[in-house]
Amino acid sequence: MNYEIVTRKERIAAGISARTNNLSPDMGAVIGGLWSRFYGEGIYDSIPRRANGKAMGIYTEYAGDEKADYTVLVACETETEPKIEGCTVCRIPAGRYAKFVVYGDMVQAVAAAWQEIWQMDLPRTFVCDFEEYQDDRMDQAEIHIYVGLKEED
Repeated sequence: MNYEIVTRKERIAAGISARTNNLSPDMGAVIGGLWSRFYGEGIYDSIPRRANGKAMGIYTEYAGDEKADYTVLVACETETEPKIEGCTVCRIPAGRYAKFVVYGDMVQAVAAAWQEIWQMDLPRTFVCDFEEYQDDRMDQAEIHIYVGLKEED
């Protein structure tokens, strides 16, 4: 699976979150439920000062082990830190990321990409990884996946 190394500035994102892990039998339901709520309950539309029209899946607070719990956020990038009741705000750290570009079914293509990424020998930070959905096409989506990398020595 091809990728490029990019350097990104710090970003602010706001949305809703939950805890899960990759081996949990309800992981898909937890993450899918966040996406359903994000759009179905109008959370996306209620977030002020969105930086762009892209949705994000953000993964933080994990130990680099598939069995470890992590926080998943379904969010959008914002220009400022919003103060909204029930909203989780996340700062995506500046730094080096492996950027993967995935095309296809929004759910299946991302799941398949993450399966491959977990098998790769990347110098990951396990601080923050995220998906950035470039459009809202379910079957022919373009998704950028960013995996946080340790700084070079």
